[in-house]
Amino acid sequence: MGMFVPNTYEVWWNISAQGLFDRMYKEYQTFWTDERIAKAAKIGLSQKEVSTLAAIVQAESQKSDERPRIAGVYLNRLRIGMPLQADPTLVFAIGDFSIKRVLNVHKESDSPYNTYKFTGLPPGPINLPDVNSLNAVLNAENHSYLYFCAKEDFSGYHSFANSLSEHNANARRYQNALNAAKIY
Repeated sequence: MGMFVPNTYEVWWNISAQGLFDRMYKEYQTFWTDERIAKAAKIGLSQKEVSTLAAIVQAESQKSDERPRIAGVYLNRLRIGMPLQADPTLVFAIGDFSIKRVLNVHKESDSPYNTYKFTGLPPGPINLPDVNSLNAVLNAENHSYLYFCAKEDFSGYHSFANSLSEHNANARRYQNALNAAKIY
């Protein structure tokens, strides 16, 4: 899945499947300029790995202005060998996209996409990351955050933390909000 960039493609109505595939792959290659390839190398990722991480970042937040910060969290975790612990990869691993709340029982999956159990990036992207998400990884914020949790106001934004204790406090607030809203 990492060989395409979602976009609007103008094609003739009678294009073959192979022709469309070739066109989309050409656009993917065009996206990867020398500058972007250099940025990927600087953060220690291949193009496929950038796509894999961008897919996770995209699934974590619909707020495009927050994605570079989330990408920075995951890059920090990768640097120190900490599991990514990304809920979207777990949902993908289980294959039940109706899950609204990841529970400990879900974390038992032996799938290589279970980033709670396995360190490093999963084998490939969990979706087709858009240009914004790819650029968020390539231009990730440089910070010391290791944790983030959805804000309890359900705004779609996240609270970020440097320490596990700070993260646990953020998570408790969010879990209490979920319980109050009867989201189980």
